[in-house]
Amino acid sequence: MSAAEPPGDGDHQLLVLIDPLARRYDGESVRIAKDVLSAGAHAKICFADSPDEFARALSRRGSRRPVVVGDDHALLRAVSQLHRERELADSTLALIPVGAAHTLELAHALGVPTGAVAAARTALDGTARRLDLLVDDSDGVVLGELRIPAARPSPGAHHTVWDTCRTLVASLVRPAPPSPSGPSRSHRLRVEADGVLLNDLDRPVEGVSMAAQGDGGLADVVIHTASGDTHTVEAKAVTVSGPDFRYRADIQVAGPVRTRTWTVRAGAWGLVLPTTGA
Repeated sequence: MSAAEPPGDGDHQLLVLIDPLARRYDGESVRIAKDVLSAGAHAKICFADSPDEFARALSRRGSRRPVVVGDDHALLRAVSQLHRERELADSTLALIPVGAAHTLELAHALGVPTGAVAAARTALDGTARRLDLLVDDSDGVVLGELRIPAARPSPGAHHTVWDTCRTLVASLVRPAPPSPSGPSRSHRLRVEADGVLLNDLDRPVEGVSMAAQGDGGLADVVIHTASGDTHTVEAKAVTVSGPDFRYRADIQVAGPVRTRTWTVRAGAWGLVLPTTGA
């Protein structure tokens, strides 16, 4: 359900999208964030209880700036929707990170403050930064880091668009420690960066990782060789192909696929971050 909050003293127009898991995980932080935002802006509060409601509220935001209260999954959900609707270039998001520590790694890597008060004040008074985005040829987006291949999902695990049940369990139970198995398997992957062949199928690797540099229009591409060495290049577009492989994009696992291309979109999305040098 949605409820309009009394206008604050500022001239901000905000749509505050509260992820249901955030309320379950830390209702006090959600309340504090809502109070700070409502005191400093004209804030419409939306308690989205379903994926359709989340999507409808975001689509109907009008001139309001979206503020997501939740974890990395909630942020990625909002960015992905705006990208699909081709409205990302004209939008700026803010995030109030609420969730278990392992579900907020992306938020912290992006520079979003920890703590409800600091994050809410940043949403009100911070600076909008345009950040680069990795977009693949299936229209998927990567805000942080991409790893190929991803760990094989456990039997019976499923990933849904609306991650409420998944994240609720993750917030209550610590992730299982890495399996003490033997040496990493090698993988046959062909890697091309801006049309230049970096690795072919006859040279197995442990994996490939890549991440947009932030605002430079390039991605750092790292090939992890089977011998333990690493080779790093910069590129605007990267194509990986080979036998069926899965990949981890931010906090989501996708695949299997046999080929995928990721392209850097410079300044494709906006995030409100603390103002530096103020």
